[in-house]
Amino acid sequence: MNEWFQYVVQCNDGSYYAGVTTNLRRRVHEHNKTKRAAKYTRSRRPVKLVYFLECVDRSTAQKSESYFKRLSRKEKEEIISEHLLTLLQ
Repeated sequence: MNEWFQYVVQCNDGSYYAGVTTNLRRRVHEHNKTKRAAKYTRSRRPVKLVYFLECVDRSTAQKSESYFKRLSRKEKEEIISEHLLTLLQ
């Protein structure tokens, strides 16, 4: 059984891209270096991982992604900031 992650990368232009994956390292590499990148991120390279959430299954990850995408930019930045602070502790 694979772990699923909902993740957010920040693009070179400061915008955010949210997605789901089973392998964060591979997916960020794809966004930065390969043709498997999302169309949105291909023209906004490089991207950096700024947020991730481990989920129990794909459905939960996709619901989390959908929720995140509906947030305002300010709300997204608050979630990302809180996440980065917890990683530093």
